[in-house]
Amino acid sequence: MRRLHELLDCWVAADPGRWAIHDFDGARYDFAAAGAAVDEAQGHLTGAGVRPGDRVMLVGENSLVLAAFLLACSRLDAWAIPVNARMSRLEIDRIRDHAEPRAMVFTTGSSPAALVHAEERGARPAQMRSGGLHLVPHLPCMPEPCAESPEEQVAALIYTTGTTGEPKGVMLTHGNFLFMADGSMKLRGMTVRDTVLCLIPMTHIFGLASAFLAGLCAGALLRFLPRFEAGAVFQALADGVSVMPAVPQIYALLMQHAETEGWTSAPAPGLKYISAGGAPLDREWKRKVEAFFGITLHNGYGMTEASPGICVTRIGQERDDIACGPPMEGVEVRLIPPPGRQDLSDGVGEILCRGPNVMKGYYKNPEATANTVDAEGWLHTGDLGRFTEDGALTIVGRSKELIVRSGFNVYPPEVEAALTQHPGVAISAVIGRLQQDGNEEILAFIQRMPGGNLDEEGLRDHLKDLVAPYKRPTRFIIADALPAAATGKILKHKLLEVFADELAVTVGERASPTG
Repeated sequence: MRRLHELLDCWVAADPGRWAIHDFDGARYDFAAAGAAVDEAQGHLTGAGVRPGDRVMLVGENSLVLAAFLLACSRLDAWAIPVNARMSRLEIDRIRDHAEPRAMVFTTGSSPAALVHAEERGARPAQMRSGGLHLVPHLPCMPEPCAESPEEQVAALIYTTGTTGEPKGVMLTHGNFLFMADGSMKLRGMTVRDTVLCLIPMTHIFGLASAFLAGLCAGALLRFLPRFEAGAVFQALADGVSVMPAVPQIYALLMQHAETEGWTSAPAPGLKYISAGGAPLDREWKRKVEAFFGITLHNGYGMTEASPGICVTRIGQERDDIACGPPMEGVEVRLIPPPGRQDLSDGVGEILCRGPNVMKGYYKNPEATANTVDAEGWLHTGDLGRFTEDGALTIVGRSKELIVRSGFNVYPPEVEAALTQHPGVAISAVIGRLQQDGNEEILAFIQRMPGGNLDEEGLRDHLKDLVAPYKRPTRFIIADALPAAATGKILKHKLLEVFADELAVTVGERASPTG
């Protein structure tokens, strides 16, 4: 196979009448109908002026319509830019301005948030048999060169924010995705008899490659849920979902729901494989999840720039620790001394990986690309880890300040920049703190302007239109001064110590980390 849409096309040809999609609204589509949906999406894109090498921004949530447009972009050799509709207007505008798409598509039939964005931009309504959408067509766009090779032709731009707070478009090729889809399918033992829960957003690399495309590669039935709701997830499990990739926070929320229902085990008769990615695990918490579901919780490590898989635990090689398993087949992983060191202290080093999973680069940013992927093709992750005696990778920490919350990457400089736009904020510092379920809470430390009147409610209201819900802090500590060096640089490593008493105070229920 050379393009992503061929993952579907082969099943349309081989078994058109078998169920392919169980959509968010309960509607079911066989492979023939799913292929027809891609035909419709392709027609909309062609009518919007999309050409090979153009970028297409897809603002939405999990649904057949979103999946159809992702595959339609592949047919046209256009670059898909999947964007979570729950992002703020400012965040979406930044991505649009950087990518310069030819068209914007909003999956308004499945996403109220997408409808808000569509109406703000004057998008025109359109319709497919599987649902409604809105379009902004014929935007100014200079097409990128196309390549026949799947290893060279970009399939999607997945945007991260980067340490500067500015968006960075990770260029992932058809070769990257096809390698990952095939590898994820084999690691999970997925077949045509499986039902895969597509709960992680397909606008996120984990949901796109490791759930949607891997399930499509296997010819499995894909069950789409646009966003997390515990009752809907348990209904899907009761209906026969057999494979559930998720993030640690989802399992924690499912178990909380089960406790309120009085369940001691999961009502999931067909479930055979569960996995957690996107955040570190806690050993005791992992055991609780396994006891509740009655099967092994598999673990993995990856990042967007690795499309995303690097290491993953194996079926039949269950682990009692929280290691992420050995490297995926075809992927090399090695450790080098962290910045400022000459050797691997206690076996800990920066994680490097190389293989068909590594991105082509950052769009319009050759300097950042060169700083991340070296001349020999090694991707420098910025994460720290060590190998166990049997060759499994254990994540020790991050050399960067990246916060992982509910499986989503949160970069402190972006949140800090938003906070300091408030007139009452002099300086802000944002850090993450690991919780028992493996998720991270976001702590914001605020130095108020002299004589300023500042409160938490006002700060939360200020951030509503600036950053997505999952990026908003769970705790705000407001002070007259933050610990700083002589240069004025905030000493982030001192914040938890200096404000230990304030952080220990119970402040009641906070905003949901899933947003």
